[in-house]
Amino acid sequence: MKVLLVKPYNLSDHIQPSLGLGYLASCVREKHEVKILDCIKERVKTADFSEFLGRGKPDIVGIQCYTYDLHNAGEMLRASKARGVKTVMGGPHPSAAPKETMEFFGKDLDYLFQGEAEAGFRMLLDRLSGGSGADFENIPGLVWRKNGEIRINDKNFEKDLDSLAMPAWDLIKPQEYPEAQHGAFFKKFPIAPIMTTRGCPFSCTFCAGNLISGKKLRKRSPSNILAEIKTLYSDYGIREFHIVDDNFTLDGAFAKDFLRNLKKLNLDISWAVPNGIRADTLDDELLSLMKETGLYLISLGIESGSDRILGLMKKNTNTGQIRRSVELIRKHNIDVAGFFILGFPGETEEDMEKTIAFSLELDLIRANFFTYLPFPGTESFETLKRAGKLDGMDLKRFYFMNAAFLPEGIDRAALKNLQRKAFLKFFLRPKIFMRNLAGIKSFRHFKFLFKRFFKWMLLK
Repeated sequence: MKVLLVKPYNLSDHIQPSLGLGYLASCVREKHEVKILDCIKERVKTADFSEFLGRGKPDIVGIQCYTYDLHNAGEMLRASKARGVKTVMGGPHPSAAPKETMEFFGKDLDYLFQGEAEAGFRMLLDRLSGGSGADFENIPGLVWRKNGEIRINDKNFEKDLDSLAMPAWDLIKPQEYPEAQHGAFFKKFPIAPIMTTRGCPFSCTFCAGNLISGKKLRKRSPSNILAEIKTLYSDYGIREFHIVDDNFTLDGAFAKDFLRNLKKLNLDISWAVPNGIRADTLDDELLSLMKETGLYLISLGIESGSDRILGLMKKNTNTGQIRRSVELIRKHNIDVAGFFILGFPGETEEDMEKTIAFSLELDLIRANFFTYLPFPGTESFETLKRAGKLDGMDLKRFYFMNAAFLPEGIDRAALKNLQRKAFLKFFLRPKIFMRNLAGIKSFRHFKFLFKRFFKWMLLK
């Protein structure tokens, strides 16, 4: 079959390769003809998608879907069905709300995968290519229809990550992606993301990570990871790696073993952890190894400067522990970036002011102030849904900079003003402003950052 795997066009300013689509491509390409389309990178807007289908004539289109992709993905599904193409969807939103997603798209969506789809997608394609009357009962993670009824098969979480072929980098072409990927700043270039572990055992109420990759931490072997790094370094000229795990440092022994072996390669690389790591997993030995192998930035999911809100989030940490962790990292001369959430359910303006003040107290080089998003399937989402507080929410606003949800007593203008205040107070301090200005690599990089900053500032 001719398979087209698609990352939809959206307003996100993270233009980076999709590892999920890369893994799917590598697991089916032995028997099927596969292409990957990153609509953001290639600037294929939704209105142009039908024309793209007409040129490639795929048999099946697979779309990666986040919650903010729902409306664009719907148009792409309709364009696909109009051309007689079978449709399948996966990603965070379908994994969190499989039945609701099938109902939302109706007959425009033939199949859906929840959780990890490598094994199931391969089985689905093989059975579809074998003709009609295929049995879908035992395809892991598949959501499908039988006699008009939505059927949901059990999720699959790959036990042996080494058994998966590395992402189809020749189809992704990571060396062609722009400089400013995940995190906007970088040290070396070109950049590629890699994943060393899957799974998250924690229960933060705002996060949907374990709905996608399960609660059990699973790890690739250091030799398997290093083989991918060497391939990217030698064949694609990659000089910076972004480890995009949810919990790269959770198993300290694993992380140290990997880094000791990475050090032996003596590659001219830099690396970062832009998705963030837990501050309570770090120690001096691990940080020394990270620094020695080229790490220049650690991102921390700090979330709030209010211990009350950290408790509501079930972060299992407090502001005192966060301060000590930042001090420990800075002792090793590694820069720290912080992620913060504004507008969490139950939060007051006073709590948000505490978060802004806390960000200024910490020795951070950068901070991102996201407005809270009620991701489907999370504990906070379910609580709000039961209380009827999500009725009428505009999913077209479902971006971190858009204030899609408003806590009680705070209107959109007030929340956006607090977000602007946070960014301006943090970045307009002379020392921080000059340090970030020094990190700009080119005029093109400057234009990207300038546009990104004003998009976040001006959106209402």
